Amino acid sequence: MKILLLEGIHMCAKLRLEEMGFTVQLEKSALSEEELLKVIAPFSALGIRSKTQLSAKFLNAVPSLIAVGAFCIGTNQIDLKCANAVGVPIFNAPYSNTRSVAELVIAEIISLSRHLMDLSRSTHSGEWIKSAQGAHEVRGKTLGIVGYGHIGSQVSILAEALGLRVIYYDVIKKLPLGNAKSVDSLVDLLRQSDFVTLHVPETPLTMNMIGDEQIKLMKNGSYLINASRGSVVDIGALASALRQGYLSGAAIDVFPLEPKNNKETFKSEIQGLKNVILTPHIGGSTEEAQESIGHEVAESLIRLLKYGSTLGAVNFPNVDCPPYEGSYRLINVHRNVPGVLGKVNGIVSELGGNIRAQYLSTDSNVGYLIMDIENGAAEKIYQNVKELGTSLRTRVLGMS
Repeated sequence: MKILLLEGIHMCAKLRLEEMGFTVQLEKSALSEEELLKVIAPFSALGIRSKTQLSAKFLNAVPSLIAVGAFCIGTNQIDLKCANAVGVPIFNAPYSNTRSVAELVIAEIISLSRHLMDLSRSTHSGEWIKSAQGAHEVRGKTLGIVGYGHIGSQVSILAEALGLRVIYYDVIKKLPLGNAKSVDSLVDLLRQSDFVTLHVPETPLTMNMIGDEQIKLMKNGSYLINASRGSVVDIGALASALRQGYLSGAAIDVFPLEPKNNKETFKSEIQGLKNVILTPHIGGSTEEAQESIGHEVAESLIRLLKYGSTLGAVNFPNVDCPPYEGSYRLINVHRNVPGVLGKVNGIVSELGGNIRAQYLSTDSNVGYLIMDIENGAAEKIYQNVKELGTSLRTRVLGMS
């Protein structure tokens, strides 16, 4: 099998996949949909980061594609619903860059509170502005965390160690760590916080969740940090609040419109404003995080391609199964309609196969079946199951 990795995915992923017998092509940049459609045919799996967009058009045009690995946390660059419908599991790395993002947020909290970016810029230009005016310790201040998941909870632990009072709001009930306290609503959090940091996914509910109305609920002189998704903050409303001096500063790592590559020019309404830290979507861009992501997603692809395991797939029925010995393994993704399992069992029985083990999991759209078979005409079983009107993707492992 051949695997295509785009966007400069860490070399450890390539080495690990090659160690397991796969042929890997590694590219430094993203490809447009048109470019990708021209080259994808020989590849069984695709690895991307955040720049490569996988639309329904692309996913419907690549019947040879078995899986996609998103070497990042977010998967909004992929049409997950379509990927599910055509039988392609999507894997990501929900844990690997947690610490890197959390450390960036803590650094930004201190930097904003001490106006470090502005002072560094002015000192570089020859000015000497030594003053305590507007500079504050973070100890004793209140940090409000919106979204208390893997990253939000890590920020909570680090912030508390600095002496910050931590409150958080999440639409799902979460166990607080340390002395952090949950609040009942976003409104409560915004009104109480000196610093507000956002750690939510991109969904219809989070689209522009921080706009003019929400910013006016924040404390006069407070700070906003967004290292989650660019669609979460109304940049125009934020720019207005910063120009008016209602907010004392902001740190933004993600934007509604971002350059497709490092050669394109970036433009934003909040460029050049006082005490505003702008970074180019580098929350998880540390060598440690990228190496960890490389290992995590590569292992998910290996388990799927070699054994059929979909454990950890974000859009697919999760099936974990042990390695198979003394048999071959039939894998079938099918539309979730009545009678499929009976038909597959009938084909295996008719062609002299003996089923040693069977694993099946379904969601509302598709079923995922793994069947370990002894004896029987493996090639004929494969062809007959593949030709069922319900089948979306079929393959056999261990077939001689």
